[in-house]
Amino acid sequence: MTMICEQERTPLEAVTTRGPTMTFKQKLFLLAGASIVAFSSSAFAASTVRVTIAEYSKGTGPYFQEAAKAFEAANPDVKVQIEVVPWDSLQQKLTTDISAGANADLSIIGTRWLLDFVSEGIVAPLDEHIKPEFKARFIDTFLTPSVMNGKVYGLPIAASARAMYYNKDIFAKAGITTPPATWADFKTSAEKIKKLDGETYGFGLQGKEIETDVYFYYGMWSNGGEIVKDGKSGLDSKAAVETAKLYKSFIDEGLTQPGVTSYSREDVQNLFKQGKVATVITAPFLSGQIKTEAPKLNYGVAPIPAGPSGDQGTYGVTDSIVLFENSKNKEAAWKFLDFIFTTEQRTKFDKVENFLPVNAEEAKDPYFADNADLKVFTSLLPNARFAPVIPGWEDIAKTTSNAIQKIYLGQGEAEATLKEAAAKINATLK
Repeated sequence: MTMICEQERTPLEAVTTRGPTMTFKQKLFLLAGASIVAFSSSAFAASTVRVTIAEYSKGTGPYFQEAAKAFEAANPDVKVQIEVVPWDSLQQKLTTDISAGANADLSIIGTRWLLDFVSEGIVAPLDEHIKPEFKARFIDTFLTPSVMNGKVYGLPIAASARAMYYNKDIFAKAGITTPPATWADFKTSAEKIKKLDGETYGFGLQGKEIETDVYFYYGMWSNGGEIVKDGKSGLDSKAAVETAKLYKSFIDEGLTQPGVTSYSREDVQNLFKQGKVATVITAPFLSGQIKTEAPKLNYGVAPIPAGPSGDQGTYGVTDSIVLFENSKNKEAAWKFLDFIFTTEQRTKFDKVENFLPVNAEEAKDPYFADNADLKVFTSLLPNARFAPVIPGWEDIAKTTSNAIQKIYLGQGEAEATLKEAAAKINATLK
């Protein structure tokens, strides 16, 4: 769910490229530099809970402001201060705030960052607060990624998976009656779409910013590959090489939009909403965007195509909200967490953002239970893969994305480029 451009990497990413031996705290202090003006969190009253929120949509801020007001009405001794930050600057803001000792009490983070935060003692375990009845609210699939060393370090504030959106009108014009079940079918469909007018493309392929690597994994997983297996990178596997060649053939044959490496996730979603690409692989929140921004778009949602052996997978994603160890208001902060994870509040939030329910009772709401789009995503969850919770994951993702971009641009052969990237990843894993 974060968006980081290769050409405009955040400082944290720039630092991580210096090598896996540098600790997270060392990276923080290197980034902080002389430009940070430190201030004491004691400037806020003891009863003030500060919360840093990642902005998912235009509805994110208003939802949390309303939730804070409702909480304060029930807890007049506590004030909640909400700060909404765009996803593309969240990581840098947290890095700067933490290194200055100026971080909030609570913050949303990408769950894949959690291992570094836990290993450096930056976030606090929540187990002393979590009672059996509270834990029972959650769907285990989404709570598990925030559990480390047997302790719960975060709560799943956002959850999603990935599926294929397809334009029914474009498919019909091309004589395609059903969404492609396999990658071979998908390429055949894209070839038919290309013949329509030469300006509509079959595959909206992402090639820039965060999840460029994930877009590649869809095909790799379908071919039976794994990101990491037996402690080593799977990027030089037969499955990975075959996927790289397949994606490159889509590009070379004009079956994707031109200039793939210039398009982020949001960019290809916009192409889909504009009817310029017939398919895009992305998250449930696109459904909500279509209803608002392109209500006349006739679309469907289908599973990601399968490989030759029938393998099929999706990317499961959670973002977590964490309690910082240096918080002076842990009890009040926990009370706010408890409040926003009630069924009522979770239902409101997930309806605003079009995320998958993380609360078992929430999932029974007709909005989710009867939603045809969401049913496709939830049906894929049993086979969902999550980003590995391992040291150096951000380095690994960036190395993978760089290699994929190089192949897409024709600057390296698939096998040699992936072999080189795998060797670099193996060094990181060690």
